[in-house]
Amino acid sequence: MDPNGGFLEQALVFLVAALVAVPVFKRLGLGSVLGYLVAGMAIGPWGLRLIDDPETVLHVAEIGVVLLLFLVGLELNAQRVWAMRRAIFGLGGAQVVATAAAIAALAYLLGLPAPAALIAGLGLSMSSTAIGLATLAERNLLPTPGGQASFAVLLFQDLAVVPMLIGLSVFSGEKSGFDLASLGTAVALVVALVFAGRFLIRPVLRYIAETRMREIFVGFSLFVALGTAALLGWAGLSMAMGAFLAGVMLADSEYRHELELDIEPFKGLLLGLFFIAVGMSIDFGLVLRSPLVVLGLAAGLVLLKAALLFPLARLFGFCQPADAGLLAIALSQGGEFAFVLFAAATGFLPPETVSLLNAVVAASMLSTPFLFIAYRRWQARGAKRDARAPDPIHESNPVIVAGFGRFGQVAVRVLRGLGIGMTVIDQDPGQIDTVRRFGFKAYYGDATRLDLLESAGAERAKVLLLAIDDPDAALAAVRRIRKRFPALQIVTRARSRTDAFEYAEMGVPAVREVFGSALDAAQMVLQRLDYAAETSRRVVEAFRTYDEEQLRASAVHRHDVAKLIALAEQGRRDIAQLLAAETASAPQVDEGDARADQHRGGREGAA
Repeated sequence: MDPNGGFLEQALVFLVAALVAVPVFKRLGLGSVLGYLVAGMAIGPWGLRLIDDPETVLHVAEIGVVLLLFLVGLELNAQRVWAMRRAIFGLGGAQVVATAAAIAALAYLLGLPAPAALIAGLGLSMSSTAIGLATLAERNLLPTPGGQASFAVLLFQDLAVVPMLIGLSVFSGEKSGFDLASLGTAVALVVALVFAGRFLIRPVLRYIAETRMREIFVGFSLFVALGTAALLGWAGLSMAMGAFLAGVMLADSEYRHELELDIEPFKGLLLGLFFIAVGMSIDFGLVLRSPLVVLGLAAGLVLLKAALLFPLARLFGFCQPADAGLLAIALSQGGEFAFVLFAAATGFLPPETVSLLNAVVAASMLSTPFLFIAYRRWQARGAKRDARAPDPIHESNPVIVAGFGRFGQVAVRVLRGLGIGMTVIDQDPGQIDTVRRFGFKAYYGDATRLDLLESAGAERAKVLLLAIDDPDAALAAVRRIRKRFPALQIVTRARSRTDAFEYAEMGVPAVREVFGSALDAAQMVLQRLDYAAETSRRVVEAFRTYDEEQLRASAVHRHDVAKLIALAEQGRRDIAQLLAAETASAPQVDEGDARADQHRGGREGAA
């Protein structure tokens, strides 16, 4: 690669590798993280050799980890962090001490000298912040108790960087990047940043936002995240910790959501680049020379950390068994900080030992996506095994309500107010227990099962209100129910216009979920534009009637896209004429209509 085109060529290599690998792994259910790691292995020194310097890429891509922690900090505030202090310092401290002690003891028994064994234990006690948090966030598990406990432990590990570096400098007797004299500077810098966030950064953000120049706001957002990380890195602390503090400082800011939107694209790209660099850095030469040693030690590391994390989580009372399992697999791998610590400990660790430990850490990182897949399947099997048996139903009513969520509850309240007998069924046991406390009679069970509907008196009932959340399951249930209980009338909900087409073709009345509320909103908008209340009502009702007729007419053509487009274009012209006629024939009941006419006349004149 020539000097002028090298950067562009490398960027294209990274993009192509990610675009090929990540969608494939995502479609296979293996997650994007594993896709990035495999892409890095493919283009790295031990693959196609398209990129020769993974270390430089790794340093640049660490910005992705920094931005990830900044966004995590934006989701918290100082009060929430303080509320998590027991999880951070209790569970986090116990995890680091217990894991480091166990690994150091095993390393000593395997022949490493005591100082080297201790350094190996400390380095391997760390977990990967990037892989752990990214995988949890990708699967929407970060807000769960197990996800929050994982975050707390990772936060403590970042804090533990400082005493580890101090201890290493004391043992080595050499000047390191961080010593006791720097500790006061670091603490003072953190305090200064807290005050700067409240009294300096927020006013500057407000000033820049008033310029309405989005690119400047984005630039300042990146400056805040990266600048804070760089300052704490200069003071000897973790850069990721600095970014997290910057996020916490701005968590209560009125610009929090804008910051999230601006940073998210950069975070995604750079974090993906970080995973690619990790994949590139795996020494496959060492793995091929000693595959059993590397893979055996990596598997042992993962199993040992998981075996320690699970009981610790239960001991501190933060997680139920499923959440403790989530914590155990999310933090079972080695972390990025291990590479830094092992590189700084060359006086204690021979080069071949450092290479072996780095390969073990990288191999352990590869295990995390697979462990998450196994965890998800274990949860699914456990849910199926522990499924609650349906409640026996020994009553028969004119109406059966299948689904007692927000949609079903409204209908039930109306029917109950009229004294109409109902049999209410819902598949969420927590929902059943809740509504029973509020005085509603409801049964647990899957109302799409024909045997359950039969026990609920479907043969004698007049109407079934199908209000379940899953649109595909609802469509399939309607087809089965109509065959089994032809006399039972069905009223259902439609999530989309496509679902409404299906129901219309079957002759089943379907209530479109947001259609009614959207028309209510349109009527309110018209009234605030000075249309009279009666005019607004007539316009909306005319639109409702026309749209329902058009829906029935379009249902038979739902697979013919060209026909649907033609009907939609015709519908727009018909609606314009229809509503114009409605407003023209509406009585002028107040001055508001006159003002509305002026508005419309002004628009027509402008046109």
